[in-house]
Amino acid sequence: MDLILGSIHWLYLFFIAVIILMLTLRRDTTIACLIGIGAIGFAASGSVSGAVGGLFNSLIFAIKELSSTILIISIIVAMSRLLVETGINEIMIRPFASLLRTPAMAFWGIGLIMMTVSFFFWPSPAVALIGAVLLPVAIRVGLPALGAAMAMNLFGHGIALSGDYIIQGAPKLTADAAGLGVAQVMAASVPLLIVMGAVTTIAAYWFMRRDIAAGTWRDGLLQPGGNSLFGGGVYGTDSASAKEDVKVSSGLSIGVKRTVAVMIPLLFAADVAVMFSLKLQGGDATALIGGTAALIVAALSILAHRSRGLERSTSYLVEGFTFGFKVFGPVIPIAAFFYLGDSALPALFGEAALPAGSHGIVNDLGTALAHSVPVNGAVAAATLTTVGAITGLDGSGFSGISLAGSVANLFGTALGSGTDVLTALGQIAAIWVGGGTLIPWALIPAAAICGVSPFELARRNLKPVVIGLVVTTVVAVFLL
Repeated sequence: MDLILGSIHWLYLFFIAVIILMLTLRRDTTIACLIGIGAIGFAASGSVSGAVGGLFNSLIFAIKELSSTILIISIIVAMSRLLVETGINEIMIRPFASLLRTPAMAFWGIGLIMMTVSFFFWPSPAVALIGAVLLPVAIRVGLPALGAAMAMNLFGHGIALSGDYIIQGAPKLTADAAGLGVAQVMAASVPLLIVMGAVTTIAAYWFMRRDIAAGTWRDGLLQPGGNSLFGGGVYGTDSASAKEDVKVSSGLSIGVKRTVAVMIPLLFAADVAVMFSLKLQGGDATALIGGTAALIVAALSILAHRSRGLERSTSYLVEGFTFGFKVFGPVIPIAAFFYLGDSALPALFGEAALPAGSHGIVNDLGTALAHSVPVNGAVAAATLTTVGAITGLDGSGFSGISLAGSVANLFGTALGSGTDVLTALGQIAAIWVGGGTLIPWALIPAAAICGVSPFELARRNLKPVVIGLVVTTVVAVFLL
């Protein structure tokens, strides 16, 4: 007997539409998600107390699911802050500066270095790690400050963040919402990300060179010389901590800095080697990277601050957690809602919350879609790109990728295959749009470190990113 969709299914579908509408209007989705969770909780439990308790428990469920991702990012940011304060970041990047001898080499060199560092540190901290050192070199060889900002954005917040193969925060969110394994989503994203990255960066460089040659290039500088607007770094510092930063930087000898600057990349390279040799993926790989970063924070704090190392290590971790929860604060309510479509609902309200024979809200909706609407690969791919792009309009890139995973599960179930490709496509679209390449308020780290207008940077990125998304969507159709 065919499963009959119940009120829970229609409520879930209704609130998905509401969330998409809110994102399209560039409004915050938190209240819509909380109301949606409460409504579904009431339908599942049949009582107001069950709905209210379920609302709180759903947030706890989401935090538990996301805890490893929040933790690893917080620790990485804490380590990045410590490297910036001690000046070790400059020594780590300086050898690459000699390779940037022409504008072309500067654009591609900054981009590739940014991408590599962002895989391990995430792009916002990576901007602070490399921007202050490589930007003056790039400008000296003739690359405009806006061109350097484009390279940082497209390679860091675009390629590295949308793939996120080392820290695995993005594929964790989308994979959970789609009911897939993290490794499956990452594998499906590789060909799509190669196409997206290649098309977008080549188009961006070609448009830049064309406009410079035609004399129509606008650099969008906010102040003469394109100086950094951060002053105290990407996270900002007050005058007292800034004075202490100088003391820390001068307290370590150049020999110690060089030794640490060599050891840190070697430690992470060893982690990658261990991942491949022991076939570590998902949580195990994240734990290895996070544990290494935590040990670096502890050891380097003692080395740099000596008697105050114990207290300062705590302050670095506090800064890291502040950053982590600031980034993931908007993610938790929307993730809590979309987890209800898969495993959270029966876990919180029991199996009786769903009709007999149900395989979860999303799977049920996908099955119903397959039997009622003719769905093909082109429609599915175009829909996932559109949904991903819409979820990125809030400027986070992460807050809505659970929706992309959930919708991918719907269409994948209807098609009978291709959920992993559709999930990866939605993830790429969401993060390229909202993670820091198109939304002006998400572009501030790279724009500020280069001293250019985030609005001008968004305008410059728009055409290459749109072209990349169109080509990647077409490729995804053939991979389904």
